Amino acid sequence: MKFSIDEKSRLIEMAWEDRTPFEAISKLFHISEKSLVKFMRSELKLSSFIMWRKRVRGRATKNSKKNHIGFLRHQSKIHNKHK
Repeated sequence: MKFSIDEKSRLIEMAWEDRTPFEAISKLFHISEKSLVKFMRSELKLSSFIMWRKRVRGRATKNSKKNHIGFLRHQSKIHNKHK
């Protein structure tokens, strides 16, 4: 797929974000997870690509099948406790 410079930038940014699942990227850019990995490999330096793959591999928040309601947003355990 061909993307504009702005689309490439946004795609890379979303891929690096911990809380953006692959499914959201796929829906927005019409790209499969496998194609996203190929895209990232071609656009990033090798060391950056390896770091990204280690970061997202198996991460529950990147895969909505593993994601559950507790991962949708962070909230401190002491935030709502009465003093």
